[in-house]
Amino acid sequence: MPVHPSMITSSLMLILPWPLFVVGLVVGIGADRHARLMRALTMGASWFALLCAILAAVTYGVGMTHSTTYISVHLPERLGVLAVNADVNSLTVLLLLLVALVGMVVARYAYTYLVGDTHEGRFHRWLSFTLGSFLMMISSGNMWVFLIFWIVTSLCLHKLLAFYRERPVAVLAARKKYLLHRIADASLLVAFVLIAHTLHTSQFAGIGPALAGIHGSLPEPLQIASGLLVVSAVLKSAQFPFHGWLIQVMEAPTPVSALLHAGIIYTGAFLILRMVPIMSRAMWTGDALIVTGLVSIAAASLMMMTTTNIKGSLAYSTCAQVGFMLMECGLGLYSLVLLHIVSHSVYKAHAFLSSGSVVDHFRVPALPTVPRAATMGKAIASLIIAAPVVIGMRLVFGVPWLQQTPLIVMGIILTVAISHLLLQALNMGKIGMKGFLWMMISLSALISAAYFGLDILFTTIFGATLPPAQGSAGVVHDGILGAIIFVFVGLLFVQQMLPRILHHPFWQAIYVHLYNDLYIDMFFTRLVRKFGQGNFAEPLPATREDDLWEVTS
Repeated sequence: MPVHPSMITSSLMLILPWPLFVVGLVVGIGADRHARLMRALTMGASWFALLCAILAAVTYGVGMTHSTTYISVHLPERLGVLAVNADVNSLTVLLLLLVALVGMVVARYAYTYLVGDTHEGRFHRWLSFTLGSFLMMISSGNMWVFLIFWIVTSLCLHKLLAFYRERPVAVLAARKKYLLHRIADASLLVAFVLIAHTLHTSQFAGIGPALAGIHGSLPEPLQIASGLLVVSAVLKSAQFPFHGWLIQVMEAPTPVSALLHAGIIYTGAFLILRMVPIMSRAMWTGDALIVTGLVSIAAASLMMMTTTNIKGSLAYSTCAQVGFMLMECGLGLYSLVLLHIVSHSVYKAHAFLSSGSVVDHFRVPALPTVPRAATMGKAIASLIIAAPVVIGMRLVFGVPWLQQTPLIVMGIILTVAISHLLLQALNMGKIGMKGFLWMMISLSALISAAYFGLDILFTTIFGATLPPAQGSAGVVHDGILGAIIFVFVGLLFVQQMLPRILHHPFWQAIYVHLYNDLYIDMFFTRLVRKFGQGNFAEPLPATREDDLWEVTS
C-alpha cells in the first residue's frame, strides 16, 4: 500500500517498535549463546525507535496527522474491529518520544551493566520485548490492540522483574505484581467490551463523537465501564494498599527499575488520559481517583520518611508521584498530568541510573553540621512567605484561579512545595539566614514561574486533545478538595517536626508501623504463597517473611 505524505507520522509510529520485536523473537531464541550480538542489536533497535519517534514528532508538527488502517478484522457481538493503526495526536506522539528516549537510555546503561552475566542475552531479549510492546501500546489507535499489548508488556516485564530467580524477595514481588496485573487486565477487558458494545466503536478516536449523541448522564454500562477503568488504572499504578510489589522489586537489575519507574508505571495514568471522553462524563470517577491518589500520597510519603535504603525511598517516591498524577486526573487537570509524567520520567530515570554513585557523596571530606530542628512557627512562617510568591507569579501569568477551583488547590500545593526551600533558610538561625532567605525566595519565584509557564504551554499544545479543568462539582467534591489541602499541609508539618515528635512513645510506635509498611503487604504475601507453585516458571524459595508473619500474627 503506497504511503501518502500525510500518513508518514502514522507509519513511523507503527514501524518503530518492530525491530525490537524482531531482536527478541528471532535472535533471542539463542539469546544466552549470543549475548554480545543481543546486546548490540537491542542497542541498535532502541536507537532506531528513538530516531523514528523524533521523525514522527517532526512530521506531526508540520501537519502530517492522518492515519491509515493496515489490518482490520470485524469482531462478533458488536465489539467493533480489531485494527492495526496509530492514534496520531499530540498525546501519543509526545509519550512515544518520551518512552523511546527512556528506552534508549536504559538500553545504553544495560549495555555494560550485565556484561559477563550468565543470562545476559536473556535479559536483553526480554528488554527488547518489553520496550517494543510498551511502544506499540502507546501508539495504538484501537482498543483491542491496546489491550493486547497492555497485557504483553506486563508479561514481558514479569520476566525482567524475576530475572534473578535465586532471589526469593524479587520472585515473590514479581508474583504479587503478576496477580494484581491479571485483575487489572480482566477489569480492562470487561470495560472495553461494555464501551465497544454500547458505543459501537473500538477506536479511541471514535469514543468522543459517539458520546456526543448521548445527552445527560452516561448509561449504566458506561458507568460500570468507567469504574472498571479506575480499577485497572489503580492496580497498574501500584497504589496503596497494592503498592508492596513496587517496593520489593528493587532487587531486580537497576535498568529494569529505571524502565519501570520512568515509564511503565505510568500505564494507568496513560489509560485515563486515553479515555478522557468517558472519564470526564462520569463525574464520580474523578472523586474516586482523587481519594485513591490522596491516600497513596499520604501513606507513601509517611513510609518514605522511615525507609533506610536509597532504592526503597525512590520506590515510595514513585508511588506517591503516580498517586499525584491520578489525583490530577480526578481534578481534570489532564495537561498538567502530562507535564508531570514528562518531568518525573526524566528525573526518575536519572535517579535510578545514578543511584549507585550516591556513595561518592560520603567519600568527600566535609565538616559535620548539626541542623537546627524546625518548629511549628517556622513551618507556618515559610507558608506565609511562600504564598505571596505564588500569588504574584499567578498574577504575572494571568492564571484564572477563581474560575477553576482545581487550580486553586494546585496553587496551594505549590505553596507547600516551595515552603520546603524557605525552611532551609529559616532553620539556619540568625547568622547567615538573611542572605540565604532572599536567595531561596528568588529560587521559589523562579520555580513558580516555571510551573505556571509550563502549565500554560502544555495546555496550549495539548488543549485540542485534553479538555481543560472544570469548576466545582458539588459539596462532596469541595470537601475532597479541602482534604487535599489538609493532607499536603499536614505532611509538611509532620516532615519538619519529625525529629521532635519521635521523642514521644505514641509517635515512636507509629514510626515502627510505618517502617513495616503497616503490615498490609503480608496479606498479599500469604495470598501469593497459596496461589500454587505450578502457575509460574520460577520457583518460590522460603523467605524470612514467613517467620515475620508468624511473629506478628
